[in-house]
Amino acid sequence: QVQLVESGGGLVQPGGSLRLSCAASGSIFSFSIMGWYRQAPGKEREYVASVGAGGAAYNTESVKGRFTIARDNAKNTMYLQMNSLKPEDAAVYYCNARNARNTYWGQGTQVTVSS
Repeated sequence: QVQLVESGGGLVQPGGSLRLSCAASGSIFSFSIMGWYRQAPGKEREYVASVGAGGAAYNTESVKGRFTIARDNAKNTMYLQMNSLKPEDAAVYYCNARNARNTYWGQGTQVTVSS
């Protein structure tokens, strides 16, 4: 059983930056897809970005050009660099990882964007 632990959330002003990390308790090499999702109060959890085993990255339209996802298999860690943050980016951000057998979720990290 792999544990995923997010970190790096916090309070940031609009236009600011944060880097989220998702550290796995074991190797992430087998995860075909790793991604970030977010959930704001009163809203459904939504997809933000994902990265394949080979590094191919995808993200939702609303974060294009502002967020960058990456994974470091050697460190068993995935990252989400978030720049030019907007109030509408505020949410709990969840790490997700999938292999052929299972899907794993982290516990979430809070991102607050406010002046």
